[in-house]
Amino acid sequence: MKVRQKITDLPQLYSAADVAQALRCSEWWVKEQARRGRIPFTKPGGSYRFTAEHVAEITRIFESRPTESSSAAVPVSQAPRRRAATTAVSVTSLKARTPRRARHGQSQSAAA
Repeated sequence: MKVRQKITDLPQLYSAADVAQALRCSEWWVKEQARRGRIPFTKPGGSYRFTAEHVAEITRIFESRPTESSSAAVPVSQAPRRRAATTAVSVTSLKARTPRRARHGQSQSAAA
């Protein structure tokens, strides 16, 4: 005999707009990350839905932690900069094609 689960026992599902508001980002960003498979989601009925566990995992995914050797890090202002590679390249000048309408008009006037 099966025991029916109460509706209150089901997990609360949040919309992309709810998650965006909680994370203080755009709804588009939430949907785009879900579409690309970068964040967890469920998609019942064709729309992105998120549980509280999903939101917690999204927060963990995008969390930044300090590095272990933060004292050895070089400040950005003193970091060495890359120099652009300088190589001798021959330059070819390009010429635009005549638009199709202009070419079509020329061929009719030449044929007449």
